[in-house]
Amino acid sequence: MSARGPRLLRRLVAPDDCRLLQGSTEALADDGVCVWLAEPAAWSAPEDRQRLMTLLSEEERARSQRFHFDEDRLAFLIAHGLARMALSRHAAVAPDEWRFSADSYGKPSIAAPASTLRFSLSHTRGLVACAIARNRPVGVDVEDASRPAPLEIAERYFGPGERRDIFATDPDQRTRRFFEYWTLKEAYVKACGLGLSLPLDRFELRRDAEGSWRIAFAPPPLDDPEAWWFHAWPTPTHQAAVALRTG
Repeated sequence: MSARGPRLLRRLVAPDDCRLLQGSTEALADDGVCVWLAEPAAWSAPEDRQRLMTLLSEEERARSQRFHFDEDRLAFLIAHGLARMALSRHAAVAPDEWRFSADSYGKPSIAAPASTLRFSLSHTRGLVACAIARNRPVGVDVEDASRPAPLEIAERYFGPGERRDIFATDPDQRTRRFFEYWTLKEAYVKACGLGLSLPLDRFELRRDAEGSWRIAFAPPPLDDPEAWWFHAWPTPTHQAAVALRTG
């Protein structure tokens, strides 16, 4: 692992993006993480929906039809289709050949073919994300930061340092600060794969003297704080974060 941390690649892709269409693969180093992003509005054409549908398993197709709202159905299609296409950019496997399973907490993983790749999915209104890493647990979260922040969640479930920082932030920046913490915490929970069984107030995210995000745990510690790397970034309308186990 580089002293500066993992190598992060972020890629916003559209249906005609050659990186998803070309058959060649792209190496992903053990110290790398690639976050593939897609905007549902760019994938809403019937031909693009059909293309995504053909990549999914029968079980995934059935699940997509259970959504009542078209917005949710499209987000599901993009997230699961994007995962397949992104994984196939880093392995010589056709997108429709991947098979997945979920553990008791609902965390998805590759069931077949055998692979060292790990992945994490997230979607919110207007944005879908898939993070890919090799041999390392990874989690990604995206949130629509144009909506009002549910600050009562911070008051009730965040750590004391996180709460102080959020409510000390200028009101016009408070929503962004909330979603920065929220996505970081969700990314860690997803990477751990413990779901709602991991209380959000048992750990805090803090910036160190160099401005990098670090994790701290309430006693007794749940994990090794030095084993994790975090990165958060904003877009004009969204907030995103990724967590990667590095040790």
